[in-house]
Amino acid sequence: QVQLVESGGGLVQAGGSLRLSCAASGRTFSRLVMGWFRQAPGKEREFVASSTENGGSTYYPDSVKGRFIISRDNAKNMVYLQMNSLKAEDTAVYYCAADIASPFGRVLTVAGAYAYWGQGTQVTVSS
Repeated sequence: QVQLVESGGGLVQAGGSLRLSCAASGRTFSRLVMGWFRQAPGKEREFVASSTENGGSTYYPDSVKGRFIISRDNAKNMVYLQMNSLKAEDTAVYYCAADIASPFGRVLTVAGAYAYWGQGTQVTVSS
């Protein structure tokens, strides 16, 4: 089992920045692939960012590319999402997700690829 706890959400004005944090426990963190997703009211959960287990590869959808950065500190069992140039449409509950890395590689951009989820943290961007 993997336990994930997000923090860092809040209210920010458009154009501002926030950094989300996710603390992981229960498994060797360096063997976990990590992702961030978000879900706005009435919408499906949406992929935001992901990282391979060593942070060597990261992935983003076009909607956040160039504005959001995922990073991880394997020594601290933490993953972060730095969000810059925030827009009103970034308003959502943000979820941290994790799953066991595969030696054969795996898709990291869909919610179904992750078995473990945090409880979510609200991000509200005012325009």
